[in-house]
Amino acid sequence: MTETAKLTIRDPDSTDEAVWRRLWAGYTDFYEVDVPEPVTALTWSRVLDPTVSMFARIAELDHAVVGFTISTLHPSTWTADLNCYLEDLFVDPGARGHGVGRALIDDLLALAKNKGWDRLYWHTNAGNRTARALYDRYTKADDFVRYRIPLSDYNQRGNSEQETIG
Repeated sequence: MTETAKLTIRDPDSTDEAVWRRLWAGYTDFYEVDVPEPVTALTWSRVLDPTVSMFARIAELDHAVVGFTISTLHPSTWTADLNCYLEDLFVDPGARGHGVGRALIDDLLALAKNKGWDRLYWHTNAGNRTARALYDRYTKADDFVRYRIPLSDYNQRGNSEQETIG
């Protein structure tokens, strides 16, 4: 890649599916999770459907797709305008260090400003130092702790003060 590499952030289209799937596999491998194929297919269909509140943005560096974000817009009880939850951000390891992650976040901030959203937020693994170094340039992590109950586990085992679910 050259110093004059062209970086573009855009909406995905149906022709991006194969390269998005390659990046998605890298993302899920990084987090050591196995997302079932039907969920991956559903995610891709959702980000292409303008009636769904989930959307994606694609990063191209010199006309090669090298990264993506997937976000969801939702109302909030604390603000009048929509909040944007950045659920997934991934940059191909070979394209890191070229400002792609920063450009993806900047793109969401520009969309937020243009569309009147109130807040952009996300979370990451506490040990993901590379991502946190970028994120800390925008804002510091807050003191909130996330709790998540996989409902399939909850429904099978029920709630017990003695047992942690998930």
